[in-house]
Amino acid sequence: MTCPKLIRVACVSGLLGMVACAPVPESETRPQGENVLSSTAIHEARSGKVDFATHVKPVLEAKCVVCHNRRAMPGYMSLENRAEAKRSGALGSFIISGHPEHSLLIAKLKGSNPAMSSMPVVGMQLTPDELAILTQWVKQGAHWPAGAAGTLHIIH
Repeated sequence: MTCPKLIRVACVSGLLGMVACAPVPESETRPQGENVLSSTAIHEARSGKVDFATHVKPVLEAKCVVCHNRRAMPGYMSLENRAEAKRSGALGSFIISGHPEHSLLIAKLKGSNPAMSSMPVVGMQLTPDELAILTQWVKQGAHWPAGAAGTLHIIH
């Protein structure tokens, strides 16, 4: 599968804008997102252990992997599988188990580094619930299964 041309252009333009300031949150390219997870799943995640298959994978598939894959962005952060997601890049480690404050994934999602644009550059923003769940997941050790269970699929 390949990324649609419009999404590829948006992803590449996002790369070029990495050193620019974050876009305005109300931007047409970053509309306020809706929760991918049900309210029950959000409540479960917030009150206990975050499960990759139930809580993390759906969010990453719906809002991240369309751009963050090896085909759309060769050499950059790929979230297609555990090995890709946990490797380090030029700016640091993408995911540091137990330490969301040092994980590039969480920093990019929060937009906490003014030198980098927050993610996603285009498409639906993560909701506060989704960001909290991903942060909690990293804090809890960022368990990401190997094999098919841990492989993300690009949703068009």
